[in-house]
Amino acid sequence: MTMLLGVIYPLFITGIAQLAFPSKANGSLVEANGILRGSELIGQKTDTAIYFNPRPSATDYNTLASGGSNLSLTSKKLYELVQIRKTGIITKNKLSNATIVPADLLFASASGLDPHISPEAAKIQIQRISEARGFSEGQKQKLSMLVDKLIESPQFGIFGCKRVNVFMLNLELDKLK
Repeated sequence: MTMLLGVIYPLFITGIAQLAFPSKANGSLVEANGILRGSELIGQKTDTAIYFNPRPSATDYNTLASGGSNLSLTSKKLYELVQIRKTGIITKNKLSNATIVPADLLFASASGLDPHISPEAAKIQIQRISEARGFSEGQKQKLSMLVDKLIESPQFGIFGCKRVNVFMLNLELDKLK
């Protein structure tokens, strides 16, 4: 049983995955200009003004310690964290205090490594990025169209919400002229 389930079966399944889905079986790694930049499945920390910022991470995007904060919705510490994040987002993006900040920019994902944000979370960052990069109004419109182009639908049309992969968006952003 050890040989069958511990060696033969895993090798068989790995072989099928390598043949059927080689990119996914190898971690969905992304190269840009011949340089390995990361995996499209794992969020990366980007907190500069010239890039889209991902969801907060309870593990600071550490893949070894993947996990959530385990703070409950009634936690005073979570409430304070959310208020700090909200103030930071409003200030950084020069938004009105009345702006409704998307929840995915306020709460960390369960794994702490989620590469996606909602389209709304991406769109409230467009003005900041455009200003930081010195974009013209035309370039700002191209950036908005880029966000719209990279919106992913719910899986199989029913699981999850529309989302944008921040890592892939930032790679495309660097190509924007």
